[in-house]
Order: sequence, then C-alpha cells, then structure tokens
Amino acid sequence: GLVRGESVIDTGAPITVPVGRETLGRIINVIGEPIDERGPINTKHRNPIHAEPPTFAEQSTAAEVLETGIKVVDLLAPYARGGKIGLFGGAGVGKTVFIQELINNIAKAHGGFSVFTGVGERTREGNDLYREMKETGVINLEGDSKVALVFGQMNEPPGARARVALTGLTIAEYFRDEEGQDVLLFIDNIFRFTQAGSEVSALLGR
Repeated sequence: GLVRGESVIDTGAPITVPVGRETLGRIINVIGEPIDERGPINTKHRNPIHAEPPTFAEQSTAAEVLETGIKVVDLLAPYARGGKIGLFGGAGVGKTVFIQELINNIAKAHGGFSVFTGVGERTREGNDLYREMKETGVINLEGDSKVALVFGQMNEPPGARARVALTGLTIAEYFRDEEGQDVLLFIDNIFRFTQAGSEVSALLGR
C-alpha cells in the first residue's frame, strides 16, 4: 500500500489484467500478476477492470433455467441463467464442495468456464481451495483447467480487496463476450467485499 509522502507516477491508464484461456488454472492478484509461482501469464489480450456495462438492449430478456446437474437444486431451487445466487452456510457444511461440483458440471454439460474470486480470504483458505481443486481435477496443471482463480487476501490493503472482484468480473466478461461461453463467477465472500469498500471510504474521510 501507499504511505503519506510517497512518490507516485500517474500512468494515465486504468488497471488492466490478462484475459483469455491462459488464465485458466492460474492464480492472479488484483492487478493481474500471477501469485502461484508458475511463471508469467502470456495472453494476447489485457482488459481494463473498469468498463462500461452492457446496455439493456444487449441483455437477454428470456427467462432460462441453468441446469446445474445437481438434482436437488434443479428441482427445488433452480438457478436462472444470467441471475445472481447467494450461498449461506456455516463453516464446514460443504459450500466449497458444492462450488466445485457446480464448476465441474458446468464445464461438462455446457463446456463453460468458471472464475473464482476470493475477497479477503485467509491464505490458508486459498491454499486449501487450490489443493482441493487440483485433487478433484478442476485444475489440471498438465492439461485443460476449468477455472481461473483471483485472490485479494485478508492481509492486503482495502483498496486491493475492494477492486479484486472487478478483476474476476473482467476475466469472466471476456469469456462471455469474446468466446460466447457460459461462465460462473463466484465471489467469496460478498461481506468482505463490502467491508473493504467501507474501509476505503473511511480512509478517504467520507
């Protein structure tokens, strides 16, 4: 983070992050730097994390159900394609297992990708998730992975935690808009995202 009196340089450009299939199976931070110690991510495209949203005319108005392949969900609480879903549960009840199942099923049934964005995660939580995804084949270091991971961890400044969700969103939007893929965007968790925004507001004296 910055401290008072430190010299800074205005680049005149927004934060840009790598996008595309090269990000699958990799872990990056808020500014698109790899943090998985597997070398640089060489992509053809870099997109700014601040972009104009699609207009209403560009958005689909059709009400479609996204088949998750998890029978109890599809029967009792079906997910709307393009909608938003909140998962609430205590520690150790299976939220991560459920997320991994969703990622697997979407990849197999629809050929789609997923982007997992960890906001304010503990380092241990991120390590556990990465290890579990490798064990279940969601991340394949030798072949095709199904998910890109973006982390703004608990020890990072609030500015990074408040913007890391936009980094994950930018990667997901590229798959949606440029490759026409079904994409699941996970943000874990939304409370720490809003908390980071509150911290930034306090630092700005608002």
